[in-house]
Amino acid sequence: MATWAWILIAVAIAVVVVALVMMAMQQRRTTMLRQRFGAEYERTVHEGTNRRTAEADLRSRQKQRKRLDIRPLSEPARGRFANEWRQLQERFVDQPTTTVLAADELVYRVMAERGYPMENFDEQAKLISVDHPSVVENYRVAHGICEQARSERADTEDLRTALLRYRSLFDDLLQPQGDTAERRPAPDYPAADYPAPDYPAPADRGVDRGVDPNAEPRHAADT
Repeated sequence: MATWAWILIAVAIAVVVVALVMMAMQQRRTTMLRQRFGAEYERTVHEGTNRRTAEADLRSRQKQRKRLDIRPLSEPARGRFANEWRQLQERFVDQPTTTVLAADELVYRVMAERGYPMENFDEQAKLISVDHPSVVENYRVAHGICEQARSERADTEDLRTALLRYRSLFDDLLQPQGDTAERRPAPDYPAADYPAPDYPAPADRGVDRGVDPNAEPRHAADT
């Protein structure tokens, strides 16, 4: 066989090998993102133009998160915030709307103290999804109900759902560094039904419609 033919064969083999390596690397990146973000991965793919764009978005979130100084709360701050939660949830029966608005404000202050940028809700939720992917959808739902509550368009059951979903993120945010819901056993909570997403729903981690809203919040001393 002529030399040029051997060269063509070698080039063709090299191209195939490179293509296979690139495919394997892409599959590995996809697997890692799926494992890291869980249902948030499916949500991002569902809402994006295509899988490549969605995965680029998730990687961008990770890069942005690495540039931030997200710090755990001090023990006094955890105790102070946990006490504030206990006080506000005791008011839910008599003042459900006011309680949910207060929960939104409390979660906002906890995130700000931990170092999350707070200028834009959508961007804020994306950053939260890097550290707390199993509960970020709860946060979005709770925030949506809270916005309805501001215009008196949320009923009591919606407000209860919001409070419980806020609590799932609140509990996570109060944990010491490295001890989030991604590393702790998930509570056996039935899923709330508001609203039903079109993409695969998150596993029922931290979503509670069967637990008393007046139950004690978890914080570092309880773990």
